[in-house]
Amino acid sequence: MDRFFGISHNGSTYRKEITAGFSTFLTMSFIVAVNPMFLADAGIPFAAAFVATILATVLGTVIMGVWANWPVAVAPGMGLNAYFAYGLVMGQNFSWQQALAAVFVASVLFLLFSLSRLRSWLIGAIPRDLQAGITAGIGLFLAMIGLQGMGLVADDPDTLLRLGVMSAPELLLSLAGLMMMAGLAARGVRGGVLLTILGLSLIGWISGLAEFRGVLGSPPVASAAFQLDFSQLASFGFLSVVFVLFFLDFFDTTGTLTGIATIAGKRKQDGSIDNLDRAILADTSASVVGSLLGTSSMTTYLESATGIRDGGRTGLTALTVAALFLCCLFLEPLFASIPAFATAPALVFVAASFLAPLRDLDWEDMAVAMPVMLMAILMPLTFSIAAGIAIGFLAYVLIHLLAGRRHSINAGTYVITGFGCLWMATPFI
Repeated sequence: MDRFFGISHNGSTYRKEITAGFSTFLTMSFIVAVNPMFLADAGIPFAAAFVATILATVLGTVIMGVWANWPVAVAPGMGLNAYFAYGLVMGQNFSWQQALAAVFVASVLFLLFSLSRLRSWLIGAIPRDLQAGITAGIGLFLAMIGLQGMGLVADDPDTLLRLGVMSAPELLLSLAGLMMMAGLAARGVRGGVLLTILGLSLIGWISGLAEFRGVLGSPPVASAAFQLDFSQLASFGFLSVVFVLFFLDFFDTTGTLTGIATIAGKRKQDGSIDNLDRAILADTSASVVGSLLGTSSMTTYLESATGIRDGGRTGLTALTVAALFLCCLFLEPLFASIPAFATAPALVFVAASFLAPLRDLDWEDMAVAMPVMLMAILMPLTFSIAAGIAIGFLAYVLIHLLAGRRHSINAGTYVITGFGCLWMATPFI
């Protein structure tokens, strides 16, 4: 095992690797409660979504650990699962089976794309400013879903949105939970999100606000597995969705892996990243497997940095994470008992970290500020990540042309803008 993973070669030990795996698991284990909630809103039975989430996470993380030898975990992406449920199924009236088919096609295309030289070309083609806008927009999209789930934001026929009923006990508990998550994170407490979710659930069970269904149980049947529906494969709407999923997965994977590479000791002196191609292929393979099992797009988790900071340097850390997630299969009654007011604050908490890239933008340059602002604000207000991307890219190109900066627009940006225009024209075709 030492030779296979290169534990000693990387200056690590078995104890460090396993401890790092526990740290990463505690930091990202909230996904076991949150992702099935998204998929259940899309129509997938909670038990089926629960087992799909865990099995896809286990298999994806094992591939990452064994094939790429990276100390990172792979799980259904936050933002990607929201787009799956609220953008595709509830927004565009796809069935969840058709949405899974879109995830599968996008994942296969991304896998093939990762094997080609086009990946390197497109990485350099997308402006960093728009990458920041996409990330921030997804964060605000998550925040809007979380705020509505908490009850802090409610629908209003006159003003679109209004403040919720502040005296509602569920809202008060959610607010307290959100403050607790942020406070624990600021103190450096690992697993603070999961601990807060369980704490709020315990209060809900004791007070009668939520029903407790037990702790242990037999692993549920994976009834959502292999239920893909390709009936809309030839429609432009389906293909546009595939493009958006491909685009989002591309940014998620590339951004996270390149960001983690430095702290994981994977970046070489010449700037290249050790086994980056294998890590990307492991990530994309996980999405293909996940769609077949019945969950939304998979991605490498930035929370893996927690374990890396604890000394994790090899794939043994990833295998430890996978083993711990596998144990969760027997806790379905516990996770099914977790109420919405306990998980909603986690969405808002996670969303805050998505806004970090905005700090590096030149907000005095309207050729940058306007497209990024439109992109970020339209995603939550229209409940459509695709709309934010399409309009943001179009605004970026038009403003740069009007400003006489045609030379700063590359071919990749024109290609994506053109596809975005086709997507916006779909209702009129």
